Parts: sequence; structure tokens; C-alpha cells
Amino acid sequence: MKRREFALGATVAALPGLLALPAHAQSKSDKGYLDVKPRAPVAAPAGQIEVVEFFSYGCVHCMNFDPMFQAWKKGAAKDVVVRLEHVGFSPSFEPLQRIFYGLEAVGKVDALHAKVFEALQKQRVRLDKPDVLFPWVAEQGVDRAKFEAAYKSFGVATKIRQAGQLQEAYKVEGTPALGIAGRYYTDGSLGGGFERMMQVTNNLIAQERKGA
Repeated sequence: MKRREFALGATVAALPGLLALPAHAQSKSDKGYLDVKPRAPVAAPAGQIEVVEFFSYGCVHCMNFDPMFQAWKKGAAKDVVVRLEHVGFSPSFEPLQRIFYGLEAVGKVDALHAKVFEALQKQRVRLDKPDVLFPWVAEQGVDRAKFEAAYKSFGVATKIRQAGQLQEAYKVEGTPALGIAGRYYTDGSLGGGFERMMQVTNNLIAQERKGA
């Protein structure tokens, strides 16, 4: 699959060796989203509407979007299932993916998600380096041995592989981006800003409820 070209942002330019995430470059869609064909797989049970946020800890746009998305998530209706997937546009993303899926494995995403953004993006802590990451995680009150085992585990490697497959199914080209019900894809560029991106998402959820 051929991706559209990106302009590289300076997201983590101060961190040598850590790949800056592509900034949005695609043109704004008239309707604010793209139809996903063939339909992407969903994990939500029947009667539930799945919303997937595609993000990266190496993306400053994702950090800025996160408070808005978390507030939206807290207010989402009971029939909406929200999950996060860390993108991997190249092998350089894998250390950051392992942070997320490692935290997920030990049940610490909610506690440390925003702190990882803060450490990487603002404090410039080299969390992409295990010898920096593991002590940092311990300082946050997480069992280092359990996290380190999860970080290196086959289960996390499997999660990374599955995230890549879903990323391809939705044809994700930049972050943050949202996949809705396996049928629709939107991001800040398509929607014309984060607020409209969420409005588009709400409209598509309502459309799914009607069986459109």
C-alpha cells in the first residue's frame, strides 16, 4: 500500500535516534472522514460501536490531543467501546510501542499515559532506551520486574504485530487518528482540526446506531 507523502515534524528532534512522527499533510476531506474498504476488523461485541485512537508517544500532536480525547472518552455513551493502538510506521517506533503495550499488560496505562508524554515530549527523558525507561517506571511506583518482563514478552510483540495489521486495515497515515466501527477513518487534517474531528466521530457513531 502506497502512503501519501508527509512533512516531517520536529516532534522529538531533541532526542537523537528517536524518529519524529509525520505531521499531517493530506488535504481536508469535504465530509471530514474517509470510508474504510474493505472493513477493518473490530474487537467490540455486537451492539457496541468501537472507536480506536491511533497515536504515538513520539507525536506532539498526540500529546496535545490527549486531554480532549480523554475527556471525550469519559463522557462516551455505554454502547461505545474505546481502545488505543500505538502506531508503528517504521521499526524505529517499536521501543515506544513496547512502552504502551507493556504498561497495558501491567494495568498502568491510565496511571502513566500522560506522564509518558510529559517525560518524552517536555522533559526529553530518553524513555526509548530501556536502561532509562525501567528505572523511570520504578520511580512511578510500578513493579520494575513485572514491567520489564512484559516489555520483553511475546505477548507485547504480538500486540505490536496486531496493531500494525489494524493500522494497515484503516490505512492510517498520521496521528492522532480515529477509526470508527471498522468503517470510517478521520484525523485532524481530514476533519479540519481536533474539535471537528471529534464532531465527525460523534456523527459517525450516531450514524452507526441508526444502521446507516
